[in-house]
Amino acid sequence: MSEEKEMSFLGHIGELRSHLVRSILAIIAGALIVGFNINWIMDHIFFGPTSNDFPTFRLINHFSKMFTGQESIHLPDTFKIQQKQLFQQFNVMMAVSIFGGIVIAFPYIIWEIWRFISPALLPKEKRNSVFYINSIWILFIAGVLTGYFLILPLAINFGLLFTVSENIVQLFDLSDYTTLFLQVVLGMGLVFLFPIIVYILTAIGILTPKFLKTYRRHAIVLIMVVAAIITPADVLSMMAAALPLLLLYEFSILMSKYVYNKIEKENKRDLMKTSE
Repeated sequence: MSEEKEMSFLGHIGELRSHLVRSILAIIAGALIVGFNINWIMDHIFFGPTSNDFPTFRLINHFSKMFTGQESIHLPDTFKIQQKQLFQQFNVMMAVSIFGGIVIAFPYIIWEIWRFISPALLPKEKRNSVFYINSIWILFIAGVLTGYFLILPLAINFGLLFTVSENIVQLFDLSDYTTLFLQVVLGMGLVFLFPIIVYILTAIGILTPKFLKTYRRHAIVLIMVVAAIITPADVLSMMAAALPLLLLYEFSILMSKYVYNKIEKENKRDLMKTSE
């Protein structure tokens, strides 16, 4: 009996390893796609938020012209960035390629995770899990897009236009910009997974909607701290990051309430069957 359990455990480990290998290969494939197109990606995507033609700036200026008659955002024509280390460009290329590979492969990685856990689920649980598994990569991509199109442009605009003296020449370091890019975009992608964490904790009985409502004020303070960590020091980008996180928190309360009520109904139904 113990030998069968040991073989079963080793079988699960082997199955998990195969899923991890396929996920890593998917990331490598995505990284290669980014790497072979690195020049275009760096010019149009990576440094995109530093241009006046970026969609976010054009949208803001469109509404600014509509209400005030003039553009509210105008970045410098050139974004001067310097390399201080010999292999800095190579390191940035690798970081951008790996990050791009993760973003491209993320839906497939989630699908591999679902394939690993689905055999242990009941048919009803399997049907319900499809929606939540898809929600993971959808929320992650939504967070990445929010960071890229909303938070990052505002942070760059503040960093470029804020000056304390005209004698200071703005020369930005490539590594600093890369850190800012990954910090904002990847950070927003990760924090957007908060509703999934709430769902899991509610489903296993650790979290309740009452707890989330009771400590809403504490959560708001924590959200502001997280937004300050993800974004630079300016208040505008921090508030821009905090707003979607506050909305996600309210959505998480609704999700927790739905899951909690569903579990309560199932427990009552089981008690009634037992009493009969």
